[in-house]
Amino acid sequence: MTEILTVENMRKSDAATIAGGVPGRELMYRAGKGIFENVDWKAPVAIIAGSGNNAGDGYVIAKLLKDADIECSIILLKEKFSEDGKYYYDICVKAGIATEVWSERTELGRFGTIADCIFGTGFKGNVSGTAKEVIDRINESEAYVVSVDINSGLNGDSGMAESCVCSDLTVSIGSYKPGHFMNMAKDVIGKKINIDIGIKPVEKALMLIEESDMVKVFSPRKNLSNKGSYGYIALIGGSERYSGAIRLAAMANAAMRSGAGVVKLAAPKSLETVILPAILESTFFPLSENEGRLIYSKEETDELTANVKTVAFGMGIGTSEAAADILKHLLLYYKGKLIVDADGLTLLSRMDKGIVQERNSELILTPHIKEFSRLTGKEINEVLDDPVKTAIQYAKENGVILLLKGPATIVTDGDNTCIIDAGCAGMATAGSGDVLSGILSAVCAYTDDTFIATAAAAYINGKAGEAAQEQKGSISMTASDTVNNITAVVKALEIKNE
Repeated sequence: MTEILTVENMRKSDAATIAGGVPGRELMYRAGKGIFENVDWKAPVAIIAGSGNNAGDGYVIAKLLKDADIECSIILLKEKFSEDGKYYYDICVKAGIATEVWSERTELGRFGTIADCIFGTGFKGNVSGTAKEVIDRINESEAYVVSVDINSGLNGDSGMAESCVCSDLTVSIGSYKPGHFMNMAKDVIGKKINIDIGIKPVEKALMLIEESDMVKVFSPRKNLSNKGSYGYIALIGGSERYSGAIRLAAMANAAMRSGAGVVKLAAPKSLETVILPAILESTFFPLSENEGRLIYSKEETDELTANVKTVAFGMGIGTSEAAADILKHLLLYYKGKLIVDADGLTLLSRMDKGIVQERNSELILTPHIKEFSRLTGKEINEVLDDPVKTAIQYAKENGVILLLKGPATIVTDGDNTCIIDAGCAGMATAGSGDVLSGILSAVCAYTDDTFIATAAAAYINGKAGEAAQEQKGSISMTASDTVNNITAVVKALEIKNE
């Protein structure tokens, strides 16, 4: 796992490193040198500098470019400098590096590379004035754009911006920040790398899930085992108004492809004829109805969940009173791992919060931003402003594992938090959440550590989605295309474990 530091954690960690005896000027040099060494510079290079330490990193880069006989110029937004930045700026001037202050006459068209050193990760708010003009001009240029630490204008915690630099490469310094992954980050960052400059976190870091972290979850299976060794799971969904037969089938098939021992798909009895042909390897458990309406039965729910390691509830089940009663029963009486998604989350948001505290199950919630807004009572914009902090707070207060869906996925139990930077735009299609629920149900059934299982499911889902988009394109891919790629993703991890 790779560490991710919030902006505040990085600020404190940077200060602690300096207090521990490493001068800020030395850290600035390490940052500039690391960036210089990791970029394929296309001359001439423009270093576009603001007035803070981010600009100082740029001055170090400029001097190293000069030493390497790569033509470069420094373009200042204004003649204002941090103390350490001024030290390196003066060195650049003495070395004869061309400098100018931005004006309407400034031309960017002649530059092969632009180094964006305007704002760092501490920037908050919206870009305006000269800075917005410069950012717009950078984005209009045909140069290769390298953003130093983070794209200027992009919030380091939320990954949101009204206006920001669109980079070909972003080189983060010290550690990645949440803003490198959250919300609109993927739309404005081409590629990203991180360089270590010797800053150790003073507070607990977030973790970036990587392939090497997942290998242990998908180890080859023993010959001396059977379907029961890998868990019985129950998937509960579907309703009179929303049958979603194909999506429910995709969910069941996703669970099987992800390694479930036995999958029981529970849906209203009237859906049996349309679902059965599509779930050859799963079993169908008919839920009672009265004139097409779902009926809650305590005995039936207990029969369905007996000896089942994981239950996923809510996908297309609707928000009827009967559905709410089934969810309440699961919360209060089921003692396995309970995944609540889709309509189940809507039902949960309408219930007394005390039922979450009283539950007997290990609860995993998988909302997207709008569903999470309902659960927390916060406006969507409030959640987007700091999704990591909001997710951690909710998980801690309610004692749940929360999987918050988005361009990057957040998984947190309130104490441990990880980000899964897998997935793609093509997954914004009907049924993608159902597929994730199927994968998650399976992995939770045969993995003791539910937090790791949840992260692993998000990783598999994201990577399978990426493969589907590669094959079908972001416009034409469907959720079933993601299911069809689960096998290859899981197999690749299994092989690395042999």
